[in-house]
Amino acid sequence: MKQNESRILIFGGTGYIGSYMVKASIKLGHPTYVFTRPDSNKTDILTEFQSMGAIIVKGRVDEHDKLVAAVREVDVVISALAYPQVLDQLKILEAIKIAGNIKRFLPSDFGLEEDRVSALPPFEAFLNKKRRIRRAIEEAKIPYTFVSANCFGAYFINYLLHPSHPNKQDITVYGSGEAKAVLIYEEDIGIYTIKVATDPRTCNRVVVYRPPANVVSQLDLISLWEKKTGRFLNKTHITEQEIVTLSQSLPDPENIPVSILHSVFVKGATADFEIGDDLVEASPLYPELKFSTVDQLIDIFLKNPIKPASAAFG
Repeated sequence: MKQNESRILIFGGTGYIGSYMVKASIKLGHPTYVFTRPDSNKTDILTEFQSMGAIIVKGRVDEHDKLVAAVREVDVVISALAYPQVLDQLKILEAIKIAGNIKRFLPSDFGLEEDRVSALPPFEAFLNKKRRIRRAIEEAKIPYTFVSANCFGAYFINYLLHPSHPNKQDITVYGSGEAKAVLIYEEDIGIYTIKVATDPRTCNRVVVYRPPANVVSQLDLISLWEKKTGRFLNKTHITEQEIVTLSQSLPDPENIPVSILHSVFVKGATADFEIGDDLVEASPLYPELKFSTVDQLIDIFLKNPIKPASAAFG
């Protein structure tokens, strides 16, 4: 293994955002391990990972000995486990504590900066689980990096604009549409996450992905789309109170996405706090890299429309 390489183990690597991290880890030259269930039905992506050089580790998060053995093989552990598996990370943390060799643990954050968000009850309950993981890591004194990647850009442009449905003219605007949100391309989330996972400057820090060109309101996004496509969209506003009511009436977990929309596109929770000494913004750390801008991301969709993913919330 070369001096600047780290052996990286990724949980949730076959999931939506985890797959980008696996590919980024391999691309950046790190020996990459993917922990997956023995009965996983995601054989195509696992075969793809293997063809790229990934090492597939089969096991379950409740198989303690297998977890410890897998952790002892690597330097860095990244969890991209999605809801409702958040609390399973406590089992990963126990394995890390016993193994005693991990140089960095990145838990499954990658969304809003949960220690600076106050959300509607369904989303708040979800965030509390993530906060519980953070506090457990800090208490265990495991070296960590907490990543706030904000909104998955390709997913939300799909969700908001429906670019794979060119004849769809109706668009829903949440609240006034003026709240600012941070949209980050998933490929960039993958690359930057692997970079911060192996960077001494980000050890025991919270890293936020918030480049200025990726801070945009929903109305700005719609206007940009209309200019690029020459198509006028029919905007229908849904009020904040209507969203709050939906969050109260929908069953769990259907009430969580609605509550996320409220935090992001009504309250502007991804962009309404200052990045001070206690936070690190990723852009200046790696001048050789550039986040894809929202403008560039829309161009990507116009050249190659992508059908929306089904499970990117949370």
